Amino acid sequence: MKLDNLNPLRWNKSILVTLLVAFLVVWFSFIDVYSLKTRWELSQRKKELIERTDELNLKSEEIKNKLASLENNQVLLEKIAREQYGMRKPGETVYKINRKK
Repeated sequence: MKLDNLNPLRWNKSILVTLLVAFLVVWFSFIDVYSLKTRWELSQRKKELIERTDELNLKSEEIKNKLASLENNQVLLEKIAREQYGMRKPGETVYKINRKK
């Protein structure tokens, strides 16, 4: 075996170009900070965050609607105050019934 075969300067240009292209493909696919793998993972994370944001926006709208209905409906507000917080009007007597499960 000749030593000329081991010297990269003596190789064919096509072999050198092939090695360079292979190295660049591996570099940009896996090693680089902005590799294809990293970009794919970031795009997946972005999709998840957009979906989560949409869910939270819907939940926020539901809460705003409930708040608006409470502000406009005094009967419902009074019912919640009595049942959940044990409030009463002056002069009323409240009896709590404990139900056994």
